[in-house]
Amino acid sequence: MTQISLLRPAELVQSPAFTHVAVVPPGATTIYIGGQNAVTSDGTLVGGDDAAAQTEQVMTNLKVALAAAGATVHDLVMMTVLFVDGVDLNAAYPVAAAGLEGAAPPVVGMRVAGLAVPGALLEVSAVAAVLR
Repeated sequence: MTQISLLRPAELVQSPAFTHVAVVPPGATTIYIGGQNAVTSDGTLVGGDDAAAQTEQVMTNLKVALAAAGATVHDLVMMTVLFVDGVDLNAAYPVAAAGLEGAAPPVVGMRVAGLAVPGALLEVSAVAAVLR
C-alpha cells in the first residue's frame, strides 16, 4: 500500500459526510491534533451561543494546527467532535462540512455536558497522516 485509503464498506450506512475506515500505510507520518475550541490565538472565545460561528473558528484552528505539521484537512484519518448537549447541530454541520473542503474522514461525534473552556459549544480533535 502506497497511499492512505478511506473506505466505505457497502455493508455499512453510506454517508457523503464521513467514511468508516482509514488505512494508513507503513512509513506515513502520523499527526495528532489536540482538542480545538472556538478560541483565538489570545485565548478569547468567539461566537458566543452561535454554533455556526464557533464551528467556523474551530475549523480555522484545526487547519492552523494541521498546517503547523505540514498537513491539510485532506490528510485527516480520524476526527472526534464533542458537542455540548443542546447545541444546534443543524447550524454547525454545514460550516464544518465546508471547512473540510470535501474531505470525509471517519468521525466520532459525542454529546457532552460541558467542555473545559467555559462557553465553548464544541471541540474537535483529529488524527492525520502524511506520506513523506
